[in-house]
Amino acid sequence: MATQSAHSTVRPPFWMVALALLTLYITWGSSYLAMRFAIETFPPFMMAGIRFTIAGAILYLWQASRGELRLKQAHWQSAFILGALMLLGANGGNSWALQLIPSGLVALLVASTPLWTTLLNWVGFAKVRPPGPVIFGLVVGFAGLGLLISPSEFVGYGSINPLGVAVVLIAAASWATGSLFSIRMPLPESRILVTAMEMIAGGVLLLTVSWLTGEFPRFHFEALTPRAIGIMTYLVFVAAVALPCYVWLIKVVPPAIATTYAYVNPVLAVILGWAIGGEPLTPQIAIAGAIILAAVVVITVTPQRQPISATAGNPSKSATTTDAPLAPSADDPSVH
Repeated sequence: MATQSAHSTVRPPFWMVALALLTLYITWGSSYLAMRFAIETFPPFMMAGIRFTIAGAILYLWQASRGELRLKQAHWQSAFILGALMLLGANGGNSWALQLIPSGLVALLVASTPLWTTLLNWVGFAKVRPPGPVIFGLVVGFAGLGLLISPSEFVGYGSINPLGVAVVLIAAASWATGSLFSIRMPLPESRILVTAMEMIAGGVLLLTVSWLTGEFPRFHFEALTPRAIGIMTYLVFVAAVALPCYVWLIKVVPPAIATTYAYVNPVLAVILGWAIGGEPLTPQIAIAGAIILAAVVVITVTPQRQPISATAGNPSKSATTTDAPLAPSADDPSVH
């Protein structure tokens, strides 16, 4: 989980910050629709596996060229555990669910991840009661989820697929669990290296599941078109380029600015799904989405005093108590 951290006292030019934020908004916000288009050619687990294996290898080689590969066996063990939770469980689940529900709906459901993170941290990890505004945000956020997935029919669309919704909610909880576990696991200090290792590990696991579930025989090379190759290339680009932009941002601007992607991306994903993908945009979706995002804002900007037992296996982190906002996860290859 990202916490309040010191950022550079030398402020970069405004245009550089704006360009980095725009990169996050556009790439991560558009990735949901791109994933929906990609699984028209590639089976979902195969698509995600190829994407993250290649992107992870690019980032890993970049870090190797900078001489930052001071790794231990425990680091790779952590990477595979986190890759299983955050890429196989989360991104793999989201990719599979895109066969059943619209990309904009997936994005709004994924936006509830801070709700699950806060709830799981409260009842299962830190076991510290969050402050009143955060509890209020949880109640409001889950009420918004209830409205979003209620059995009433969406105007012009019809009832949503409950299996697709369930898979995305489980995926969000899986990502939240991985984020909380990552605090307590031995990992390299470099965020980019950690994410590269998670991508490689998660990509291998995704491809393994793809093979075990019979996706390989369903894929035919003759089905590859310039459009399909272009979409996959774009998704690899998003995974490999957006994260360094984010890591740079959290070093030079306050977290409240760097993490605005968590509120902008779902809105952009819904708009793109409607404008380009022909997905529904109804009053129910708009109202429920606004409620969920408002709750996420309340939760992520409210300082939460919580003990973090990070000394178990990670000497770079000490057991402490933070008073920082619960910002979205720093290495968010998501799930995007």
